[in-house]
Amino acid sequence: MNTTHNVIVAFLALIFVISGLSKASGNEKGLSGTREVNVKDWIARLIGVVEALAALGLVIGLRFTWMQWVPLLVLWVTMAGAIYFHFRANKPKTAFPAFFLLTLLSIAIVTI
Repeated sequence: MNTTHNVIVAFLALIFVISGLSKASGNEKGLSGTREVNVKDWIARLIGVVEALAALGLVIGLRFTWMQWVPLLVLWVTMAGAIYFHFRANKPKTAFPAFFLLTLLSIAIVTI
């Protein structure tokens, strides 16, 4: 199970570093998803920084497993918030990527 956990965490780290840096840099494509659910750009950029830092925490956590709790929980809350904002904006179909990542984060938390 350790190998499966490490693969999931590495995949999550890759996804969140790309997503986080895309939002944090102010890239139009990175901010488009948050704009369509009415999140202000400065909040989206802050979320991007949090995602990128949490992804770094996941990478460090591959070496020190006890350190994975915090970034996994931060990302879990972030994805739960993303789902909430998608439903609040009446766009539940666009919440699927956040739901998928939330599911992977839940698996990673359970398999620590």
